[in-house]
Amino acid sequence: MTLLTDNLIVDGVRLAYRDRGQGEPVIFVHGTPSHSYEWRDVVPHIEAAGFRAVTYDLLGYGLSERPVDRDTSVAAQTDLLEHVLNALGIDHVSIVAHDIGGAIGQRFALAHPERVRRLMIIDSVSYDSWPSSTWQKIINENLADFTSMPQDAFNALLTRQLTMTVADDTLMAGDVLQAYLEPHQSALGRVSFFEHQVRHYDSTYTEEISDKLGHLTMPVRIVWGEDDQWQPLHYAKRLSNAIPNADLVVVPGAGHFVMEDAPERVVHEIIDFLGTPPW
Repeated sequence: MTLLTDNLIVDGVRLAYRDRGQGEPVIFVHGTPSHSYEWRDVVPHIEAAGFRAVTYDLLGYGLSERPVDRDTSVAAQTDLLEHVLNALGIDHVSIVAHDIGGAIGQRFALAHPERVRRLMIIDSVSYDSWPSSTWQKIINENLADFTSMPQDAFNALLTRQLTMTVADDTLMAGDVLQAYLEPHQSALGRVSFFEHQVRHYDSTYTEEISDKLGHLTMPVRIVWGEDDQWQPLHYAKRLSNAIPNADLVVVPGAGHFVMEDAPERVVHEIIDFLGTPPW
């Protein structure tokens, strides 16, 4: 399924995006190693429930531009999120964000609290939780010479990692697995993956805001797969203790890509949360 439908030029770069539905705006920010495909079983239901849903591929990810001379770190993607909202004429928004998208959401909400109605973070990176041990090993072994990696070796590496994102590994197979691998099926795709994603797996971006999380005053809901192998549940509990009045929802039988293991539950939590009065 192709979720994204259009392209948007913001701050001199092209982002693939989707802007559908009527009503209160909510923006979806995906994680890594991923793209907006992860929201395919979620976003249409949010649109149908009466919300304006905006979904986009981060710069350097999926169908968006892969520039050779632009910072694609969490900090830079946070700045770009502001440009996206401005370009779409959205002054106030609810944010639903996964993985590194969660770090982007946290940083944006702290920098622009007056613009964020609600913040939902799903299996987010936080504190010193990232990169995971398996990603750190990949960084140590491959980041210096990834340009010489054959396609088969790259696919095997990424498949091993993607299989870890779900509690039921039969869900990360066939067409679904291919959709996650698709953006990287070329030399440019492989280089982009390491340069735009892996090179920026850096907990500095979350550690430097860890003592500010108590300043978040908008409604916050934390949704977490109980069996997340990359972001263990104790980080979700730490976040919920640090953020005033945050709700913590633990989804049993789900891993890091909780929207793959339990899409109906994710849809339910989002719609329920969007019904929470802001501020």
